[in-house]
Amino acid sequence: MAHSLSAPAIEPALVAAGRYVIFHAGRECGEERWRIELAPDGLVATGEQVVEPPHPFPSRQEWRATLTREWRLTGLEIAWTVGERLVRAVHGADGARWHARLESAGQVREQHGDYPAICEVDFGSPLFSTFFLARRAFALEGEHEFPVLRIGPPWMAVSPERMRVRCVEIGRRETVWGTVAAKRYVVSLPPRGEDEGYTFWADPQGIVLESHDGPEPSAPWMTLAAYSGQPLGGP
Repeated sequence: MAHSLSAPAIEPALVAAGRYVIFHAGRECGEERWRIELAPDGLVATGEQVVEPPHPFPSRQEWRATLTREWRLTGLEIAWTVGERLVRAVHGADGARWHARLESAGQVREQHGDYPAICEVDFGSPLFSTFFLARRAFALEGEHEFPVLRIGPPWMAVSPERMRVRCVEIGRRETVWGTVAAKRYVVSLPPRGEDEGYTFWADPQGIVLESHDGPEPSAPWMTLAAYSGQPLGGP
C-alpha cells in the first residue's frame, strides 16, 4: 500500500510511538514499548519488550532496526536477556546480502546469506508486520508471498522461509480510542498451511491493533494499548 505514516508536528523526528500489552494463555504478562523516528538516511525503529510470569520464559528484549524511506529493513540489533543468559545479535544488509554476528556466553557465530529486494525480515514484534504491509497493497482476499528472514531464539539467528500474507476480512475494530477501520490478515509459511499460521488486525496505516496465535481471532498475543502519531483508523 502507499504508506501514509509521516512525521507529525508533535515531535520533530517522531513518526509514531506506542505500547503493546502482551498475553500468554489469555493472561497479561508484559508489554512492548516502541518508537519509529525519521533519520537523515531513512527510518529508525526501537523497541523494548518485557515478559514476566505467568509466561513460562520471562525475559527482556531491546532492539533497534534501521530502514530505508521505502520501509526496507537494512539492519537489526538485539539484546535479549533470559535468566542469566544474554544474547547479542547484530544483523545488517549489504545490498542483496545479509550478514549477522551472534554472541552468547562467550561464543560467537556468524551467518551470511541472500537478501533479495522482495525479501522481508520477521522478528518478535508486531511492528515488523507494519514494515511489510508498508511495501504492499492488499484488497480483500488479496495475498502476497515472498521470501522472509525469520529471526528469533535461542541465538536470534536467521531462518530463511517463505511467507504468505492474505487479507481475509475488512471491518471495524473496537480499541481504547473507539471504533476504527481495519483489515485482518492471516500469515502462513508455505508449504505449511494457514492452520499453522497466525492472524492480526491492522489499521489503514499498517499499525497492528491486535495479533493472535492461530489463524482465527481468539485469545490475543498482543494488543495496542497506547499510541501517538498518525491518527488510527483512517478517515
